[in-house]
Amino acid sequence: MTYAIQAEGLVKRFGETLALDGVSLAVPPGRVLGVLGPNGAGKTTTVRVLATLIRPDEGRATVGGHDVVAEGHRVRRLIGLTGQYAGVDEMLTGTENLVLIGRLLGLSRAGAKARAAELLRRFELWDARDRAAKTFSGGMRRRLDLAASLVGHPSILYLDEPTTGLDPRSRNGLWDMVRGLTDDGVTVLLTTQYLEEADRLADEIVVIDHGRVIAEGTSDQLKAQTSGQVLELRPAHESEVGKAALVVAELLGVAPEVNQGLLSVPVADPAAMPAVVRVLDDAGVLVSELSLRKASLDEVFFALTGHRAEDDETSPDSGKEEAAV
Repeated sequence: MTYAIQAEGLVKRFGETLALDGVSLAVPPGRVLGVLGPNGAGKTTTVRVLATLIRPDEGRATVGGHDVVAEGHRVRRLIGLTGQYAGVDEMLTGTENLVLIGRLLGLSRAGAKARAAELLRRFELWDARDRAAKTFSGGMRRRLDLAASLVGHPSILYLDEPTTGLDPRSRNGLWDMVRGLTDDGVTVLLTTQYLEEADRLADEIVVIDHGRVIAEGTSDQLKAQTSGQVLELRPAHESEVGKAALVVAELLGVAPEVNQGLLSVPVADPAAMPAVVRVLDDAGVLVSELSLRKASLDEVFFALTGHRAEDDETSPDSGKEEAAV
């Protein structure tokens, strides 16, 4: 198979910090790969290597069939990049920002204006086209930043935590726009620490922790790797939550999580559900809620790494990657 993006054994050090420790990944054309991990996991460093902004110390990567080190100039013609924070000029208007980028990319003045107008309409910024970017809301700035990365018609787009700091409505709107890009055939590499974002957007997911790929596959495949299902139950009487937790732990060999009276425990076998009902009934514990559902990506990540994807304090080097890159 020919991949739009392919990396093999990427290693990158910043002083004593090993930011990437043999990262490998592959993205077929027109697909979305979600790179999932906490702060400091190596996501941004991976993007910067693939965008030719830094060189790997070891390993090899190709983008659009071109080596990111030997043919960086060719790679840069194919890609667009949206970083974690809006990179637009706040003193310029929406139109001026996009026209400036178009001119820098070699478009004629008329061509740059036409492309700017097309993107402003597509990203629902037309009514604000003559306003300075500093007056835009956070969601509008992120849409303008995404539009800016598309001025040159890239076939491959890197989105490095594009919805950081956005409210849920703005985040959902940006997700819809990203899906629209893939409908047009654009290949997307999306880094995120939002589990829902990876679940919603990515065709496949690579989980990175401490600079290493620790799991990969579709959302359903990853969930299946870690029991795949979660049994939830709520005792009818709050006073029996502790007793129910002990009974379930003894039966399944796993202590359930307890959150406001709701017990959650991963199970590999659906037959565990009626078994739990029987032992609770024998123990005299009345259950008011009972369900069996698929595990969430958050639960999968916790099972794989021992910590949540949103946790900032993942390691002693947790903040060094951002400082270094």
